[in-house]
Amino acid sequence: MNSEQPLSKYISDSEKLEINNFHKKIKVAFLSSFTINGLSESLKVKCSKNQVTCSSYVASYNQYNQEILDKNSNLYSFLPDITFLILDTRSIFGDLFYFPYSITKSQRKNFVDEKINKIMKLINKFNETTNSKLIITNLGLPHYSPHGIAEMKTSYSFHDTIMDFNKKLKENLIDMTSVYVFDFFKFIIKHGENNVFNFQNYLFGDIKISLDYIPHLANELMPYIISFLGLTKKCIVVDLDNTLWGGIVGEDGFDGIRLGPQPPGNAFVEFQKYLKALSQRGIILAINSKNNFDDAIKVIREHPFMVLKENDFSCMKINWNDKASNMREISEELKIGLDSFVFFDDDPVNRALIRGIMPEITTPDLPHDPSCYSEVIQSLHDFSTFQITSEDSNRGQMYSEQKLRIESQNSSSDISEFLKTLNLEIDIKTTNSFTIPRISQLTLKTNQFNLTTKRYQEDEIKKFSENNNILIGCAQIKDKFGDNGITGVFIVEKTNSDEWFLDTFLLSCRVMGREVEKGMLFFIINQAKKNNVKRLKAKFIPTPKNKPIENFLPNCQFHQENDFWIYNLETPFNMPDFLTLREE
Repeated sequence: MNSEQPLSKYISDSEKLEINNFHKKIKVAFLSSFTINGLSESLKVKCSKNQVTCSSYVASYNQYNQEILDKNSNLYSFLPDITFLILDTRSIFGDLFYFPYSITKSQRKNFVDEKINKIMKLINKFNETTNSKLIITNLGLPHYSPHGIAEMKTSYSFHDTIMDFNKKLKENLIDMTSVYVFDFFKFIIKHGENNVFNFQNYLFGDIKISLDYIPHLANELMPYIISFLGLTKKCIVVDLDNTLWGGIVGEDGFDGIRLGPQPPGNAFVEFQKYLKALSQRGIILAINSKNNFDDAIKVIREHPFMVLKENDFSCMKINWNDKASNMREISEELKIGLDSFVFFDDDPVNRALIRGIMPEITTPDLPHDPSCYSEVIQSLHDFSTFQITSEDSNRGQMYSEQKLRIESQNSSSDISEFLKTLNLEIDIKTTNSFTIPRISQLTLKTNQFNLTTKRYQEDEIKKFSENNNILIGCAQIKDKFGDNGITGVFIVEKTNSDEWFLDTFLLSCRVMGREVEKGMLFFIINQAKKNNVKRLKAKFIPTPKNKPIENFLPNCQFHQENDFWIYNLETPFNMPDFLTLREE
């Protein structure tokens, strides 16, 4: 699954890239302690394949200190969105790489502390000067051991020193929302030090990464791009026969399918375990299978080696309909766009169907060997996110509760009467260390019920929260079926004493259709009235995806003035009586 085109191909393709007009754009800067020729070109091509326009700045070789410390440097003039700082063990350790035991154990510990302090000063200077996210590498662990086989008998050995550096780097950065560690240590383990490191190139031009593995490194950096731009996929849709289990249940029967502790059934067990792990971090699971429902559901409910059970799937389409139609129904039922899906199916015909009709869905090829299925998922970066929130962890449970809501709604003859039975509660919350990551996440990922689709990173949300001229909050929605978590966000600019501007107003698709947006607006209007504001100003910026919010403003008695929508605060605004509004 780790096959890559040669670097020369990426450089050639980069030169051929025409100036495009992708909706998504990003500016990336590269700082390094060694030569990284070809990395920016490789990343640019990979971004283009994801319909992202990437412009880049590559600092001169080993000039990262100067670039960060000089506020007038080309780095800061470039105004990057993301900056990668790529370091290597030899550069950090200098001669101690070869002679670590020329100093005492205590001195080696002091050396690590001094290096960490120096790096933290650079990071703090960087954060003071720019709003760019900084991705810094930890250090790779070389197989080289100055003490040979005695290394494992050496207290605070050379290898211990490197691991201590990595540990302290992580500890220092764990609470910083704008700085992340790229696990270069894991990258080397994954690909092998002898593959990644080319000694001849190092001696020739301080090229510490083999040219063949520059594209692999670019591939490992893509998750940061995906996460920054809010391109994270939300749902994995899987087939059943020969995907979640071996064989065809309609032909082989309940006892004849291959699923269990012995090969080849254990490959499917492992695949299910990996899917289960993804669901626990917030990825929605759904089924799209041509099958007899009773046969398939019996396996899901009763097979002793099924890891994934019925309540792990937020939606199940098990029928004889074509899979494209089923995908549309899954999209409508879950209220997420087709571009939020990854589709797994062993049948190349079904994959070709989905690719042809629904190209926005990510549909990877699957190998014939099911033992490689998990590796296919791991090779995708579509589920990358900077931080996993409590809402992410509980998403599976939330969608299970959503199925109950849908069933209840379908049994009701009147939508207004149904909403009255939900016992809807809206808790308006302020910003804190728990809500800021979720607020940022919603601005990055929410497309449908989103007034302006402005995207904000965590550090930007934090700055808003510290600004007295900005009203920022979020809404946690509960009903009789359960807690939907934080699913609404508003950011209001207090323009002047007479007028406030609605910068951001959004609602997760999970709670659309329940009129909770009116409760959020009611709260904002009341806050404005308390401050003797005369009018609330807003702007609707249409996109291909936010049509569900198109009529929200006029339906709430906003009137249009040129490109803006205005609400006169003398106009009475009544919140639906089935909503209970509380503020933190």
